[in-house]
Amino acid sequence: MEIRNIAIIAHVDHGKTTMVDRILHQVKMFRDNQEVQDLILDSNELERERGITILSKNVSVRYNDTKINIIDTPGHSDFGGEVERVLNMAEGVLLLVDAFEGPMPQTRFVLQKAIELGLKIIVVINKVDKPNCNPEETNELVFELMFSLDATEEQLNYQTVYGSSKQGWMGADWNAPTEDMTYLLDTIIGDFDPPKENPGTLQLQISSLDYSSYTGRIAVGKIHRGSIKMGDQVSIVQRNGLINKSTVKELYTFEGLGKEKTNKEIKSGEIVAVQGLENFDIGDTISDFENPEALKPISIDEPTMSMLFTINNSPFFGKDGKYVTSRQIRDRLFKETEKNLALRVEDTDSPDKFMVFGRGILHLSILIETMRREGYEIQLGQPKVVIKEINGFNHEPVEMLYVNVPEEFSGKVIELVTSRKGDLLNIVTKNDRINLEFKITARGLIGLRQPVLTVTEGNAVISHRFSGYEPWKGNILRKRNGALIALETGTSIPYSIDKLQDRGRFFIDPNEDIYAGQVIGEYTKQDDLVVNVIKTKKLTNMRASGSDDKVSIAPAIKFSLEEALEYVGEDEYIEVTPKFLRVRKILLNEHDRKKNKKFED
Repeated sequence: MEIRNIAIIAHVDHGKTTMVDRILHQVKMFRDNQEVQDLILDSNELERERGITILSKNVSVRYNDTKINIIDTPGHSDFGGEVERVLNMAEGVLLLVDAFEGPMPQTRFVLQKAIELGLKIIVVINKVDKPNCNPEETNELVFELMFSLDATEEQLNYQTVYGSSKQGWMGADWNAPTEDMTYLLDTIIGDFDPPKENPGTLQLQISSLDYSSYTGRIAVGKIHRGSIKMGDQVSIVQRNGLINKSTVKELYTFEGLGKEKTNKEIKSGEIVAVQGLENFDIGDTISDFENPEALKPISIDEPTMSMLFTINNSPFFGKDGKYVTSRQIRDRLFKETEKNLALRVEDTDSPDKFMVFGRGILHLSILIETMRREGYEIQLGQPKVVIKEINGFNHEPVEMLYVNVPEEFSGKVIELVTSRKGDLLNIVTKNDRINLEFKITARGLIGLRQPVLTVTEGNAVISHRFSGYEPWKGNILRKRNGALIALETGTSIPYSIDKLQDRGRFFIDPNEDIYAGQVIGEYTKQDDLVVNVIKTKKLTNMRASGSDDKVSIAPAIKFSLEEALEYVGEDEYIEVTPKFLRVRKILLNEHDRKKNKKFED
């Protein structure tokens, strides 16, 4: 049976996972009476909520006596570490592009990785059923993008497939809808070559890890050379050159949505999962027992952002979570680095504080959100960029920022971004909207989303991708209003909140438990203000008309985790528990804060 290994790459929300759904239905993967939810591959709870793919998945379908291994990849550049790894397992890629939006920043990011690896490409123009879309123009833009990324002659001579995953069809012409997805599957088999048989000693590079609570870690990768079977004795060549001997206890191939155990010998070109190995990591090579030869290790982009993780020591610690000690948090963070390649964790000089390095705020917030759902309580410091020293000078990460806004708001957005040391590179008008392209430091990006959405009345579409390191641009003034800080611990009273509404906007609802030093709102001025919201109204025997007016309180501002990470100041922590997100001052006592400020001045 012939094999095809393909990866599906695209910008966020261009329809990758929906297309895989349609292919699975096309090859009759499910019984007719079987209930199947949409977005089958987004199996993780967070992926379903956010509608994005975070972890790459492997599935396989059988069509016309050919086995097609499909790898679904994340579209967001914060999960670039995932994309780079899994492309090593594929011989070809399906580049999915939205017919209306055209190639987007992440399209460029994932396509660049595929072109560098020399993979063959089929372009799929998806969502041609959208009104006002222009699939022909989109195809030309994809060609220009590939040309600018130095694609080879063969890569530029690509096949184009048009269709709508939502409606479940793909064809050669977008004006002539077909019945189903067969045209796409035929194109995959006809256009991509099967993996060449590569006899010799075993070489299998571990591209991703699976985990089973019953049997431990499982290595997943493509056999580059030779063959492997259950019971084989193998050598594992690590990144640093160390060699461990191990035995293949169980071997699995991917069948449908799951894995199938096999006793047969599996030859080169197939993607397998190996169980029972010890001391291995992503990028290591499983090779011959007697003559171990390593493949070139997978290179992963460096982290660009760091954040302090510490134990929850607020007055409310331990009320919601199961895991609150530094040992439990440390074990969980180091366990995450085993399968999350772009993440790095370092101990600090304090036993209850850890520095965690990642690819961006989204990358780190997915880890934090996963931990809080597992029952962890943690506190987080303000995100900081990773600074490198190159030729004796400090360099900081720089990102390409793309903002799509209605024409009337473009001036305000340009003013906002340039005030944070951003450079305007390009302005493109498309219908009544404008695409603005900037180059901005990663520092300038932190906390930018909220002001941009405010000045554009929520009409901006923002995306960014890592560009490289450039010399330090100097200090950026982060204009954030001061904080309203709780004076005492207790329950907030509606009467007090109502009387203080002219002082700023509140983050808490009436009758919510708060503690001294918690940031409960944003002051209208630049300084911090300590307020007492647990003071009740003093009752007397006297009754006066009009003094018992109905209290009308503006709704509290509730942050999402990403918004809180962008909002938090240098002297503040975010307290994250399974049920609550609170912003607090690092020093809860007002006297300590004043003393510290004097000391700094």
